[in-house]
Amino acid sequence: MRNFLGADFLLETETAKILYHEYAKNMPIFDYHCHLTAKEIAEDKQFSTITEAWLGEDHYKWRVLRANGIAEEYITGNKSDKEKFVKWAETVPNLMGNPLFHWTYLELQRCFGIYDNLNAENAEIIWGKCNEIIQKESFSARGLISNFNVKGICTTDDPLDDLKYHQKIKDDHTFDVKVLPTFRPDGALNIHLHSFSDWVSQLEKVSEHRIKSFHEFLDALKSRIDYFHEVGCRLADHGLDSSFYREASKEEINAIFKKALRGETISEEQAIQYKTDVLIQLGKFYAEKEWAMQLHIGGLRNTNKKMVEEIGPNTGFDSIADFTYANDLANLLSQLEESDQLPKTILYNLNPRDNYMIASMAGNFQKGTPGKIQFGTAWWFNDHRDGMENQIKTLANVGVLTNFVGMLTDSRSLLSYTRHEYFRRILCNTIGNWVENGEIPNEMEWNGKVVQDISFNNICNYLNIEH
Repeated sequence: MRNFLGADFLLETETAKILYHEYAKNMPIFDYHCHLTAKEIAEDKQFSTITEAWLGEDHYKWRVLRANGIAEEYITGNKSDKEKFVKWAETVPNLMGNPLFHWTYLELQRCFGIYDNLNAENAEIIWGKCNEIIQKESFSARGLISNFNVKGICTTDDPLDDLKYHQKIKDDHTFDVKVLPTFRPDGALNIHLHSFSDWVSQLEKVSEHRIKSFHEFLDALKSRIDYFHEVGCRLADHGLDSSFYREASKEEINAIFKKALRGETISEEQAIQYKTDVLIQLGKFYAEKEWAMQLHIGGLRNTNKKMVEEIGPNTGFDSIADFTYANDLANLLSQLEESDQLPKTILYNLNPRDNYMIASMAGNFQKGTPGKIQFGTAWWFNDHRDGMENQIKTLANVGVLTNFVGMLTDSRSLLSYTRHEYFRRILCNTIGNWVENGEIPNEMEWNGKVVQDISFNNICNYLNIEH
């Protein structure tokens, strides 16, 4: 019997152990999609308690706390940080089989050097140990980033953002980690929301572009893309939670846009038509800049209306949607390809039933760049062992695994870099099993290179970033 979370955790064969310990373990991290804030990094934030660093923004943990019967006042409510931590400690022993169980212990071990099991009995002791460590200078935002050997971070940013903190980090030569913005124009796409006209007004101000027509709107967005590029942006990101391809004429799109500016109701059909055209135009802008376009597809957001009204959106009340979108995706990519303006694209599906559809779709549009169209890493409800193994094997079955750009945290927590270790162990175990089953050659140097490329090198090359 192996020790819990020992040195060979998730590594089932000798080949897997060699691949991880000698090739993957010490590779740097380029976290190309996350929800950290540049402000925290620029100001080198020092956390006050383990609860702030660990539980404060983590809706994954909030969901399982609720599922374990913990009252909301201990989750997002006004209970003290210590009381919230104790409730988390009470919950952890019940999470066997959930990736949060492994992540919790990886974070305790790697960040705090604590190897004890967390439970209600020792919660107060571990609370004290963690908070003592948190006061150390090495536990600041930058200290954590350096300790995890992170070389690059791509945050997620509204086009309205002035990016002053990214610029501050860029100008700070004492910090050698690239912290780059990612262009996330949700406000530009969500024409059906009451907030749309206000968002356009703000865009008008920050871009210094008059916006009275759809054409002028695109000019303003293009100016923000130019600005983001100057600050270091090399990625855009879009969340697509419903149908997103329906063609319409330029005149129709302009009429829909002006209707929304007047505050009039937009039909579902019109919203899809508008979104289609914006995505196509933005895709062309991204191709011009040689950016990568990320499409996160398939979330069903804010389903518990009562709780969303009480504590707000993005608080753990989302799930997997089940709409079909193969034709929408094919048409969108094909439309951009027709004019040779399809950018590098990373496709993420939330519904695991779509794995083979997404992986096969990516193969339809490969051109020039190795892995130009990527089947992105297992996302959100899929970023557990089964989900990661399935994504890796599906990509290998119908695509080219060696070109895969690998793992990201998609997290708001600086402690989440252990997820890269989790992924690398799963990757090494998968390839190690293939070797020991005689399914691929036992060429350690080549297989080790593949592991290192997927762990770090591929994403740097994909984004044309020196490393």
